Parts: sequence; structure tokens; C-alpha cells
Amino acid sequence: MKAGKLVSGEFLVENSVKDKSAKLVILADDCSDNTKKKFRNMTTYREIPYFECLDKDELGRCIGKEFRACVAVTDVGFATSIMKILKNNGGN
Repeated sequence: MKAGKLVSGEFLVENSVKDKSAKLVILADDCSDNTKKKFRNMTTYREIPYFECLDKDELGRCIGKEFRACVAVTDVGFATSIMKILKNNGGN
């Protein structure tokens, strides 16, 4: 977060997906089905990797914030590293 390579919150993540600055989108397992569907469709259409993992509290804690439903990684190298970890740990 401090390095400026992440955005969080539905509005900012949605904007980063639409302008293709997002290189990876992570959604909390416990966010609404509507939110999951919206981001799944947007990321699939724009060919941006998408994972569902953790809950809102854990996802927020990972980035040093309060609970968060979604996070977008905007740096290619950072996104690649996170994807390797998520794939090895069984992320969706």
C-alpha cells in the first residue's frame, strides 16, 4: 500500500479494472455474490487475473487497512509474485 502499487475499495478497484491499470484483482470470499459476479465479469472481459480468497477482515489486514472487499494490484511484478503465492495456496 505504501509503495502505491495497490488500490482498494470497490470504486477504485472498478476504475483500475476499467482503465486496465489493474494487473490482478483479489476479492474477499465473504463479499456479496453481486460484487463477485460484477468483478468476475469485468476482469474476464478485460483479461485481468482474478482471485477470491481470505475474508474481508483478513484482506484488509494484509494491506494495513480495516476490512476490504476488494483489492487491485497495479504493478506487474508485484501481481506476478502474489499470483504465484495464491496459486500455490489454492486460491480460486
